[in-house]
Amino acid sequence: MLKTTTLGLALLLALSACQDGQYAASTRHLAPIPPATLALMSTKGVSAADPILMRAYKKESEIELWKRGADGKYALLKTYPMCRWSGQLGPKTREGDRQAPEGFYAVTPASMNPNSSLYLSFNLGYPNEYDRSLGRTGAHLMVHGSCSSRGCFAMTDEVISELYAVVREAFAGGQRAVQFQSYPFRMTPENLARHRQDPNIAFWRNLKEGSDRFEVTGAEQGVGVADGRYVFDAGDEATAGAVARRQADDERQVAALVASGTPAVRLVYEDGGQHRSFRETMVAAGGGLGEVSRPEALAAGPREVAVPAAGPVALAGKREPVRGAAARKPAGPGGTEAERQRLLKIFAAAGAGQE
Repeated sequence: MLKTTTLGLALLLALSACQDGQYAASTRHLAPIPPATLALMSTKGVSAADPILMRAYKKESEIELWKRGADGKYALLKTYPMCRWSGQLGPKTREGDRQAPEGFYAVTPASMNPNSSLYLSFNLGYPNEYDRSLGRTGAHLMVHGSCSSRGCFAMTDEVISELYAVVREAFAGGQRAVQFQSYPFRMTPENLARHRQDPNIAFWRNLKEGSDRFEVTGAEQGVGVADGRYVFDAGDEATAGAVARRQADDERQVAALVASGTPAVRLVYEDGGQHRSFRETMVAAGGGLGEVSRPEALAAGPREVAVPAAGPVALAGKREPVRGAAARKPAGPGGTEAERQRLLKIFAAAGAGQE
């Protein structure tokens, strides 16, 4: 009977890996921001009380922390490596799919869990208005400690302690919500060219609109939902023009990459990934991180899948090296002229959200 009960408790814990469980109260949520991070803030001319914004990238397995300065613009303060995320590139659509969300989310004071079963955590607020408009399901999508993920961003206990303290102090300074931007990868022309035939490309182009506005203005973007898309504040005429020029330049670079033979690919993960700093040192094998979810899925790295211009997806039979994703050099001219023209039209229409 005791053995049965023990197994039942173990199963319950496994199934709730990303849930916001309430454990015995501790004082870990009161840990101060590390002195080195406070010193870095000082060199940037910002304080612990100033507002923050975060940006996550699955493929690169990183979370950026941005701080707002006296001029009202955000500047990058620090980049943290992710110890674990699960699923594939692409949005979360349903409960149990192991997908980490992609989109624009809001972390509020009510999102903070000082008694998390995963050291400390804060809830991203999935599903947001956009997700609900599409009937997406799921809950308890977190940024938390440990190195185990079932749809969350696991950061290790040490890193979540620092992030939690930074968010806590921003709230204490008066910030009411922290915008959390979650992307499949950095929105570079190279990534867009390589992933141009992924089924999620229209959604990712929509995310890029918000990314572009943030990078041009340095300001947090107002985000809404209309007609199954994210919509963003247009800003004044000068801002709108600067954003349009950036988008047009990126589109030209994408078209040039396609014309030069950059292959269309998909990355297929066994079950998510982690930052190369953890993989390279083989820490995921058990070097002080505690439980690591599905380490065998991390060891292989993602498979690179070639996507032809027409017809079914073909396996390229190649895995990316463990030390990071390396773009495969094209064997010859890329795509047909019709394919290049089709892509030129797609990216030219990206700002209007047209296919």
